[in-house]
Amino acid sequence: MDPWVSLFSGGKDSAWALYRALERDAPVERLVTVHPSGESFMYHMPATELAELAAESIGIPLVDVRPADFEAGATDDEDSGARGDRELEPLEAALEALAEELGGIGGVTAGAIESSYQTDRIEAMCERLDAELFAPLWRANPRELADSMLDAGFEITIVRVAAAGLDESWLGRRLDAEAFAELEELNEAYGIHILGEGGEFETLVTDGPHMERPIRLEYETEFDGVRGSLQITDAWLGDSDSR
Repeated sequence: MDPWVSLFSGGKDSAWALYRALERDAPVERLVTVHPSGESFMYHMPATELAELAAESIGIPLVDVRPADFEAGATDDEDSGARGDRELEPLEAALEALAEELGGIGGVTAGAIESSYQTDRIEAMCERLDAELFAPLWRANPRELADSMLDAGFEITIVRVAAAGLDESWLGRRLDAEAFAELEELNEAYGIHILGEGGEFETLVTDGPHMERPIRLEYETEFDGVRGSLQITDAWLGDSDSR
């Protein structure tokens, strides 16, 4: 079987796709992290620098993709479709290089849940690479998916918020059963997707069954009354027996 590659940001969705692939004994040999330097329509943005620590804990080599600022190539008449296509180009180039290095790519994991904008482009890219797309979160029931992550032992930390109903107290909060119950209430009140699929919040997986050691963080919070993020001042891998 040709080697697999996991599109990996360190957030819960890409981590879950990787975990499920490893459960199937898929031969994942590389993690690939895109680090947008500007606003992105295609990629998870906050805390991607911590993907390197996660990869070290997981034990799979990481490939960084650092495209130029996505805003730099934008034009006034560029529509969102053209923007998404342009943002995909550096990722596809990196995967083409990996295919040469590894002797082919048999599969690509992706953490897409409901976004056809992202998934359609990644699926088309996989077809061009002659690789299977493995997207185990696609169209899953959000609460069932959340419960599956918790049951598996995922430790998920919120690193950014950007929606009414999510105040500064959510920054750095661990997503547990109580937090998801509150998010269901916020879904009814504000329409917040309980997995943050609409960009309402972003996450970092700091521990899980696929990781040898947990990620530990020191941080400050920055919140402007509408949106906010963790300003991480230090991050390291803890001892496995400190869980």
